[in-house]
Amino acid sequence: MKTKLLFPAVAGALLAFSGPSFADVAVQAATDLNVRAGPGPQYPVVGVIGAGQATTLRGCLESSKWCSVADSGGEGWVYSDYLVGDFGGQQVVLSARPADSGIVVVDPPAGGADVVIDGTTGAIIAGEAMPAIDPPVEVRTYVTDNRIEPVYLDGEVVVGAGLPDTVELTEIPDSEYRYVYVNGQPVLVEPSTRRVVYVMR
Repeated sequence: MKTKLLFPAVAGALLAFSGPSFADVAVQAATDLNVRAGPGPQYPVVGVIGAGQATTLRGCLESSKWCSVADSGGEGWVYSDYLVGDFGGQQVVLSARPADSGIVVVDPPAGGADVVIDGTTGAIIAGEAMPAIDPPVEVRTYVTDNRIEPVYLDGEVVVGAGLPDTVELTEIPDSEYRYVYVNGQPVLVEPSTRRVVYVMR
């Protein structure tokens, strides 16, 4: 079984927490999940939490699905549609947690306003976690050798998520799949369903 990388410490990504001290909350990734240097798709990926792997939730931004997590290796930001925690004795997706869950509101990292993107072309459609395909080396090589301009979408790209019709998919010779760079990361897409089947890390 492949070991997933937990995120390293990231300079400048330390968080300023609001309110009194609080107890951290244990959560699990529902699928392989990017950890980013800041709360948004425009920030670089600094690591990955593997499917089923636990991490510590520090808190979430107010009125946002971006939350901060930490382990002994450092801190980062993840999209809460793909984190699961125990709320009232039930495993609940973090973005659907009860209003009285007690999750702490945190402030965004300092300087975050300096990291901007030109705009998004829609939102990633959250989907059920599914196993990734194992594409041939030739397909992966083609995608990395033929970079295209990335599109930025609200949300996080994971296997099983859907892409809106506004995103143009690029053909891969002799392959049933298409590709696109989403939020800075190349992904393979099944064209008839527009679902992500592989994220190249």
